[in-house]
Amino acid sequence: MAACVAENPVEHSYHIAQPQAVPACTVVIFGASGDLARRKLVPALYNLRACGQGMGHHEFAILGFARRPIAVDTFREQMRDAVAQYSRLELDDKCWHEFAERLDYLGGLDQPAGFDRLRMRLEQLEATYGLPPNRIYYLSIPPEGINEAVARLEQAGLIGRPGAPHFSRVVVEKPIGHDLESARETNRSILKHFAESQIFRIDHYLGKETVQNLLVLRFSNTIFERMWGARNVDHVQITVAESEGVGSRSMYYDPSGALRDMVQNHMLQLLALIAMEPPVSLEADAIRESKLNLLRALRPIAAGEAASQVVRGRYTSGTNDGQPVRGYLEEQGIPGNSRTETFVAIKGFIDNWRWAGVPFYLRTGKRMGARESLIHIQFKDLPRILFNRAGVLPANALTLRIQPDEGFSFAVLAKQPGLGVTISPVRMNLRYQSEFEGPVPDAYERLLLDVMAGDHTLFVSASFVEQSWAFVQSILDQWGSDYSIPLNEYRAGSMGPEAADRLIQADGRQWLTL
Repeated sequence: MAACVAENPVEHSYHIAQPQAVPACTVVIFGASGDLARRKLVPALYNLRACGQGMGHHEFAILGFARRPIAVDTFREQMRDAVAQYSRLELDDKCWHEFAERLDYLGGLDQPAGFDRLRMRLEQLEATYGLPPNRIYYLSIPPEGINEAVARLEQAGLIGRPGAPHFSRVVVEKPIGHDLESARETNRSILKHFAESQIFRIDHYLGKETVQNLLVLRFSNTIFERMWGARNVDHVQITVAESEGVGSRSMYYDPSGALRDMVQNHMLQLLALIAMEPPVSLEADAIRESKLNLLRALRPIAAGEAASQVVRGRYTSGTNDGQPVRGYLEEQGIPGNSRTETFVAIKGFIDNWRWAGVPFYLRTGKRMGARESLIHIQFKDLPRILFNRAGVLPANALTLRIQPDEGFSFAVLAKQPGLGVTISPVRMNLRYQSEFEGPVPDAYERLLLDVMAGDHTLFVSASFVEQSWAFVQSILDQWGSDYSIPLNEYRAGSMGPEAADRLIQADGRQWLTL
């Protein structure tokens, strides 16, 4: 294994942009008693403010807002346990004390007077801590509650207009809608009360360090940008493999499935970033427009093609880390007649000058034999001359690892030491954690900081949401109308159904082994 090591990385670093200034504000977490707040949001906010560690001091207060009443001290104890378990920073008693002083809770999200009480509590917090009325509303609530929540915020006078001296911003978690029409309706509803500049549609994948680094890798390295396209690339694979099952998410997952849960958002975001044209600038609007244009060029799965270009599957019983696990239909809360897919593989094409004719293979699934997310760019084979005359040599490949071991590797051919000529593939490998000093912020830390700064670069526009649903909707419609399209079973702990292997093998290719 050859290591790709930069010489004196700190000395030769180039600071293109510093983190943006963040104004003091209050973050209101709707659904604060839920799993997302406990596992991700509160630990991320603690890390951002933890005694000069990590990202340094940021002045904000946090108000949890949910339906059931919880004493503030009880809520703080619950969040302390959550930070101790899920924070990337070790819990420090002094830091926690300072953080907890600005952590409050209010019940009554579902009560008629709940939003009036919210307004009064916000005014009290801001007066107590000398904070301006800059407010961020994080809607960590089920999608069906979003429309009512934003309407009641406006009724209570809690939304300022764009350009006002103090900002009002709303953060919306995926999924945005259940299909194309409901996504349009959700966007229309939010836009009745907030301007687009105030809306932050969050996809935590975009906060991962490797995903952010895609832009740098592509547009600051001429060696890659000149190779990027149909002239040199044979095909591209995007894999998001999960080893866990549905767990406690059965009530959400079964009405959704892998296509809605992963392809419509995470995977199409990765596709857009890896394949888009260079933006005209690093401004958020320019980057978002380039991603949207790429998605517009993604060829729809036309009527009748879902059977040949898309594979859906569902896991059966098997093993995970040597332990037996149940099949999907045996999971708690899953109806016995469910037709929900836990695996999807798609063969797609991008109809533009850069990528014409290059297949993009996407696959994602639960209970697979590995937990890994990556993008694999396979370059074209060598011509059958010189060293490639005697036997087929493997082509060069660039693999971008998103999780769990963030970094990238470039596979090249080299001669083995010795008197003869023996050629072997070697990997120039970069791991972010070993190459660069300092902590790597969690994705939610980066994204929450960007919301505070008002930076939309890593957030999804309304147009992108609807364009991604349009691509997925054609597949959903065919699955719903053509009962001959199979739901292929695969054993838990495997890498998906055999039909997914046949999908790529029919083109003389194979999935990257994880």
